[in-house]
Amino acid sequence: MAFSAVSKKSGRTFYLHSKEVTLRGGRKQRIFYFAGEVKPEAIDSLPAGYTVGENSKTGLPILKKA
Repeated sequence: MAFSAVSKKSGRTFYLHSKEVTLRGGRKQRIFYFAGEVKPEAIDSLPAGYTVGENSKTGLPILKKA
């Protein structure tokens, strides 16, 4: 089951995803993002050293370094 976070503002559930992207300079970087539905890139646990926060304006969950 994918890691999920519930928005305090809207009450919607968001699921954590991760994928590796290639930046313009050719460097690869792993990104984390929340989505409203479970996709194939969903991950089961929170990455080490991160906590979940919430954007106060939009109510969307965000990852913060601990």
